[in-house]
This record gives sequence, C-alpha cells and structure tokens, in this order.
Amino acid sequence: MRFGMLGATRAWDADGRPVALGGPGRRAALALLALDAGRVVTVDQLIDGLYGEQPPAGVGNALQARLSRLRGVFRTAGGGDELIERHPAGYRLAVDPGQVDVHCFTQLAERGREALACGDPAAAAELLGEALALWQGPALADVGDAPFAGPRAVRLDERRLAAAEDRIEAVLALGGHRAAVPELRELLAAHPLREHLAVLLLRALHSDGRQAEALAAYAETRDALAEALGADPGPELAAAHLAVLRGELTGGAAGPPRSRVSRETSLPAQLSGLVGRDRELARIAELLRTARLVTVTGPGGAGKTRISVEAAARHPGDSCFTDLSDLAEGSDLAQAVLSALGLRGSGLLGTGSQGPSTLARLTSALAERDLLLVLDNCEHLVADAAVLAADLLAACPRLRVLATSREALGITGEHLLPLPPLPEPAAVQLFTERASAVRPGFDPLRDAAAVAEICRRLDGLPLAVELAAARLRMLSPGQIADRLDDRFRLLTGGSRTARPRQQTLRAVVDWSWELLPEAERGALRRASVFAGGWTLEAAEAVLADPDPLGLIGALVDKSLVVAQEADGEVRYRLLQTVRAYAAERLAESGEETAARQAHLDYFLGLAATAQPQLRGAEQLRWLRLLSAEHDNLNAALRHADTGAALRLIGELAGYWLLRGLRFEGGPYARRVLESLGGPHPPPGLAEEYAICVILAVQLPGGQQELADHLAVAEELVRELRQRPGRLPALFLLWAPFTGVPQDMGEFTVEDGALWRTDPWYSGLMHIGDGFRLLYVDADPQAADREFSAAMDRFRGIGDRWGMIMSLGELAGLSYWRGDHRLSERQSAESLRLAAELGATEDIADLLCNRAERRIGSGSLDAALADCERAAALFREVGAADSVARVRLCEAAVARLRGDLAGARALCEPLVAATPPGWFGGDWLRVSALLELSRIAGAEGEPQAAREYLRRALPRELDARNLPVLAQAAEAVAAVLDLEGRAERAEELRRVARGLRVEGGADGIALVLAEARGGG
Repeated sequence: MRFGMLGATRAWDADGRPVALGGPGRRAALALLALDAGRVVTVDQLIDGLYGEQPPAGVGNALQARLSRLRGVFRTAGGGDELIERHPAGYRLAVDPGQVDVHCFTQLAERGREALACGDPAAAAELLGEALALWQGPALADVGDAPFAGPRAVRLDERRLAAAEDRIEAVLALGGHRAAVPELRELLAAHPLREHLAVLLLRALHSDGRQAEALAAYAETRDALAEALGADPGPELAAAHLAVLRGELTGGAAGPPRSRVSRETSLPAQLSGLVGRDRELARIAELLRTARLVTVTGPGGAGKTRISVEAAARHPGDSCFTDLSDLAEGSDLAQAVLSALGLRGSGLLGTGSQGPSTLARLTSALAERDLLLVLDNCEHLVADAAVLAADLLAACPRLRVLATSREALGITGEHLLPLPPLPEPAAVQLFTERASAVRPGFDPLRDAAAVAEICRRLDGLPLAVELAAARLRMLSPGQIADRLDDRFRLLTGGSRTARPRQQTLRAVVDWSWELLPEAERGALRRASVFAGGWTLEAAEAVLADPDPLGLIGALVDKSLVVAQEADGEVRYRLLQTVRAYAAERLAESGEETAARQAHLDYFLGLAATAQPQLRGAEQLRWLRLLSAEHDNLNAALRHADTGAALRLIGELAGYWLLRGLRFEGGPYARRVLESLGGPHPPPGLAEEYAICVILAVQLPGGQQELADHLAVAEELVRELRQRPGRLPALFLLWAPFTGVPQDMGEFTVEDGALWRTDPWYSGLMHIGDGFRLLYVDADPQAADREFSAAMDRFRGIGDRWGMIMSLGELAGLSYWRGDHRLSERQSAESLRLAAELGATEDIADLLCNRAERRIGSGSLDAALADCERAAALFREVGAADSVARVRLCEAAVARLRGDLAGARALCEPLVAATPPGWFGGDWLRVSALLELSRIAGAEGEPQAAREYLRRALPRELDARNLPVLAQAAEAVAAVLDLEGRAERAEELRRVARGLRVEGGADGIALVLAEARGGG
C-alpha cells in the first residue's frame, strides 16, 4: 500500500485503487502514524497529537477504537491486520517510509539539493521536479484540526518552498531564465519577505535582458522589508542588487544552495583554536540537521560559549550570536537579539507612536529566514530565555536555536548536549598549547607526570586548565600540582579581556553558587563530604532534606552535580573543583560535623549489611556495591573516631580480602592501634581489635613495633577459634599470617555446631583440614578429599573466594598426579572466578602457581606469559614483595633454556629478601636457594650446589612445608647424581613422589640429612 499526506490524507491499495479511510479522526490517526512510518509512536504522542493537552475522558479507549477501525479498513483493502502493529510503548505503521509521499518527497528533495551542490543542475531539476510533483495541495489539508497538524504542515510547506527555490536554481543554471520569471513572481507575491526568491528573480530578469524590471523587483522587496520589519535587505540581496547595477549578475551555472553561498554571521572572532571537542562539534552538527533547539549544558568553565561559536561557524547557513550574560533579570531579550541581528531600533512606519513589540518585530524579521540563532549564557535568565526560544521557534519555521546554559531551558523539542570535561589527553594538549604561549620553549615531555596530574585534578575543565597553564609564568608544573589543594587562590589572573567571572576559578564557581536557592546550596555543601560519588540512598541519609531527589535533580540540571549510569543504577558525583568550593562553604556553615557523622553512620551501616552477604550467592553484587563506594568507605575511615574506625575496619576486612587488597586497611589499622594507648581491645570489640593488629603488623616494621599488640591478639584469636564470632574474616586473615601452630591441638573446635551446620564455616573447616593434611601430614589423597568437599560447600552457596581457594589447591594436586589437563581446567576456572571478584592479587598468585606447573611440564613460553601478567598485577596493587615469586619462575625458565648467568642474576637478589612466609618460615628464600643449587649443578659445580642446599635447609628451619620439602628432595637427588650416587638419588625421588602424590612423610629425615650433612 501507499500513503499520501501532501494534500488530503489518502491511501492506495497494491493495485493503485484509493482506499476509503473514513472520517477525519481516522485520517488524522493515520497521518500521525505515517509521518513516522516504520517507527513506534507512543500512546502519549498519539493522544497529544490528536487531542492536545486536554484530551476527553476515555481517550485511551477512543484511540484504540479508532486504530481498530483503521485495521479493518486495511484488512478489507488487502493490507492485512498487521499493517498497524501494537507495541508495549505504542503503535507502528509497519510499512517502509518509501511508501509514504512525505518521505519520498524529503528523499528526492535532498538528492536534488546534493546534485545541485555537486554541479549537476540537470539531475537536480529532474529530482526536484519529481519531488514537487508529489504535492496535491497544502500538506495535511484535511486533518488541520488535529493539534499535531499545524506545526507539521508548516514545516512541510517550508520544505516545499525550499525545494521550489532549489529547482529554480537548477533551471537558471540550465538557461531557463524567461520560463522561471512567472513562477518566481507568483512565489514572491506569496512570500514577499523571502529575500532569496527576490535574488533569484533579479538573476532571472537580468539574465533575460530586463534590467529595469530587476531593479524594480529589488525596490519592491526593499520596501516590503522596511514596512514589515524596519530592516534593510540582507547581504545576499544587497550583493545581487549591486551586481545588477554593475551588469555583473548572470544566471549561469548554479552554485551551491544559498545556505552554502551567502553567510551572515555575528560571531565573535576567536584568538585560539578549540581543543578536544571534535566529537561534541559533530554531535551538535548532527542534532542541528534534524532538531530546531539544541542546548549545550555544562559547568562553568567547560567551554560552552567557545564550542557554540565554533559550531555556528561550521553551520552551513546564516548565524547570529547573542550574548545574554550582561543582561539583568527582567531585561528585554528580544531586543538583545534584534541588536545582534543589526536591525534598526525604530518602530514600523505608519503604525502609530508605539509600534509593535520587540518580540513582534523580531518574529517578523525571522519568519522567513533560514538562520541559526545562538543564545549564549542563558542560566541566569533561563525562564525568559525559554519563553523567547519557544515563541520564536513556533513563529519562525526556518529558525534553529543553539543555546548555552548551565541548565536546560526545559521546553518541548529541546535536545540537550551535556558538555563533559576534556578527557586527559585533550586536557594535556590544551595545557601544553597555552603553556607554550606564556613560556616559550616549554617541554611537555619533561614535566609529563605533573601536567597529567594537574589536568586530572582539575577534572579536565578547560578554563581551569588554561588558568593553571597561565601560572607557568612564575611556577613550574610540579609547583602548580603541589598547590592545587588551594586552587582558588592559585588559579587567578585569567585574560584581562574576559568577563570578571571568567578571570578566576573562584569567580566561575561563585557565579553558579549565587544563582542557587538556599536549599540547593545546603545540599551542595553537605554533598561535599562524599568521595567518588554517591547513590540516591546515600543522599537521603546525608543531605538532611525531605526531598533529596528534587535537590539532586536540580543540581544535576544546573551542571553542578554529574549523574552517571552504570549497571542499571545512577550515581552522582561532584567535579573536584565544585567539591573543594562546597567544602569551604560547609566549613563556614557549621554543619560539617553533622554532615560527616551522617556520612559515617550511613557507610558503617552499609558495610555491616554487606559483610554477611559477601559469603553467598549475592557476593558479586555486594562486591560491586562496595567497590563503587570504595572512596566513600576510605573517607569514612579517615574521619571516624577510634570506636567507629574499629567497627568499620572489622566490617570491611572481608571485602578487602576478597578483592585482594591486603594492604588497604593497614594504615588505618595502625592509626587506630596508636590511638588506643595500649595493647588492649575496647569492650565488645575484641574481633575488630585482632583484625586491626593483623592488618597493621603486615606494614613494614609492624611485627617489631607492635609486638605487644600481636601477643594480645594471638591470645584473643586462640579464644575466638573455639567460638566463631560474627567476623569470619578474622580467621581468613590470621591463618596465612601465623601459619600452622606448633601445637596442632589448637585446631580443635570445642563448640563445633556452627562449623558443622553452616555451609560457609564448614567449607572453611574443610580447607583448613586440607592444608593440614597436605602441608603437615603429607597425605595428599586425604587433602584432595577435603579440598573437594570444601569446593562442594562453597559452590553450593555461590562463594567464589572459597571456590578459588579450593580450586587453587586441587589444580596443584591434579598436576602432581599427572593429570595436567584437569589441572589446567581447574586453574582456568579459578582465574575466571578471581576475575569476577576483581581480586587482582589473587589473580597474580594463581598465575604464579600455574607458571610453576607449566615450567615443570616444559611449557616455557606459556609460563613466561603468566609471569609477565602476574608481575604487572603485583605492581598494580603495590605488592612488590610478591614480584619475587615471578622472578623465581623466570630464573627457572632461564636455567632450562641454558641461560645460567641470567638465571643466577634473577635468583641471587631473592636470597636476601625475607618477607613473612607460610608457617613462619622464609620459604621464598628456601626456594631461591634450591634454584641456585640447581643452577650450580647445571654449571657442573656439585660442591657449590651442596652448599646452597645446606643454606636452604638449616637445622633451625621449621620443616613442615612438605610441598617445598618435595622440591628439596628433587634438588638433593640432582646433586647426588652429580656425585655419582645414583641409587640414593633415586631413593630421594621416591621421597618427593611420596610427599606429593602417594602420601607419607617417612623420608623427610633422609632429605634433611643428605642436604645438611652430605659431602
């Protein structure tokens, strides 16, 4: 079927026969759907378009009935029921837009315009003639009573007139001057203020040798403009008149359409280039092709004026720039635009002493003009600017408005372009360009880190970056970065020609602050206590206002709060400059203590709620939530008193552990212990105290300086092990720190109900038993059963941390049994789970474990790839001591490839490293000495190899790490081979296999004896 709206609303069946549509209501509904053919039109849009702002009662049923009758009409005509589709959001006319004459006309007219611009007037005339032939009368002629019809019809009629002008351009280019004159006279009579029609008529008349008629036509148009608008002819018509007088005007080859030929602008000249805004400029251009009102929003100093000027300069048609910043409330905005247009200020002749209003004059002046009007700095007059824009757009169909404001104008049809701060590379480029202007010879590479920090801390705000660059006249980039905590005193002295509110960073924010009502100022003050953003729930707790949503929404609208959606939730944040300003205001207000207490209470409650959820199926969701609040949690810790800090550290310990942030809480824990005044826990906070001790003693020098606290904590943990408390993270942190106790009876659990009945505690108990069986009892088969049982428990409740721990050990056991494929699968699954948790350090540890196994199986390239990733991850989280494990693996690879010198260079520094290790022994040092023994053996130095063995396994070593003793057994066997003792070497290899696979620790004494006393 085909559909027509260019005239009466019509439809034709597949054979071209007219379809009886029925009354005007049905035709209006069809027209509204056909104008958006192929796209869903919402129910609200249909109701508004058909009935206006006050629809009758039962309008939904009426609409449904109207569309149902249309379906029946189409079914009878052979179109089928599915032609009008019902969607959850509304209705869709399921046809190709090419079946609707409006869309065919638009496409043909655009193609014709492009052909004209490309210098092919013949094709242009044909295409435009075909487009205009589709018109059978005024657009939407028989549905004019529908509210949507009027504005749509005006726009369509404007497109028809523009197409007619373009076709005449093509005809003139083909030499049809005389034939074009009657049509031009008819069109100009209907549109006497349309200057481009007058220009075409002058061209046609003059090219046909009728100069006097051309001058008379000019005079008629000039007089019409003066009488109606009080305006002189524009540049295009004035230039055509002058050309007629000089005899220069011809109707030869058509140039591009007039919007690309004659440009009238009032844009301020720019002294520097625009940096880093190509994407936004492209978006503005795209919006202006289809939308008539585009508002660029953003915080002060974001560069809204600058980008609007650049966008207008790139716009293909005429443009007018109007700066509203100096106007006070109540000013006549229409007069400001008239002045920017350069129109005379006198009233119209012959209309009385008063004359028309400035708005009426402005509307008349723009009614027929194809113009982009820039309304700059609307924020302090936003209501008046909105009214002006709405009135002009309704009365001037060819007008487009580009507004800049810190908040939206808030009128129908507005398209918003929030202007974000510059990304770091663009901000650095801007800083560099402005710095080079004030300090010739500035070298950005020499100060790259400081420049990047400046741009980052200034949020890429262009004005702030430029003000910082201006300070290079007296400071280095490093000095500027060091002083940014006092940014409002530092960033002054902008351009002398800029407005006062653009000359300092404080003035920029002052301008926004002064426009806020007191309630919004209070919300902004209290929001400064947030770090890294916040949720609506957090705002409800901290802002102390019954309508936090309304306040936050108002501040978002005014570009003072940034709203960002992620994972289906909107979070809010302040730019650092706005936060610094609001924090100053908060300190002045006397509300800071209350705001920080509300912030602490909320995030302590959040951590307490999240803590038990981190051990089950909701683990990932709660980890994401806590990760999003990471900065807020740290801010709460910084401002908490001793008791609150102890509680918050206790609640967060499990989160830090799961995320692999083992050093995160150390500085806070150290500060809390120092504030206690002695090695004793506050009443009711024994678990929290013990957690603080574990975290603090892992800092450099912690074990020596906090020895008294450590002794008290050991006793507390011994007591708590018998009756698990509410903070299980205590046991997870304590076990790897202290290792297996000398008295294995300490593992006994007297009150075992929780350990047996709760699946998480049960899984933890199985892991503990698995470690004991593997590392102390040398029973790998029983250990495998325990780790498998733990895996079942943790998988059942969805705890990824427990699954990672279990799988990591199972992968090692599978490898030593010879099932390398299963080991690889288990390793891959554990890495996937760790990635889901975002546990960076755990991922690095797992990669090291896999690299060690891959070295053993000869996959050296894959092992090195794991090493490279692990080293990068260890450095990322600041675990420099753990990089030593990577170096040990790299040394083994180098040895196996014959690079013995390289292997020794990697290994020797590790012997001096003595970080706390498993079970209280320095097992990294042991492993490094064993590797040096292998290197010496490969060099053919059996005595040096044996000396390394003696150093690796001294008599004072706590020899209960049986997997490492298995490595030692193999190293001893290698030395025995060098010494010609093959039978004893084979016996040591059987010991190693027993320790790893078969079970039994009977050969340990032999390993130690051969290592310490041989040779």
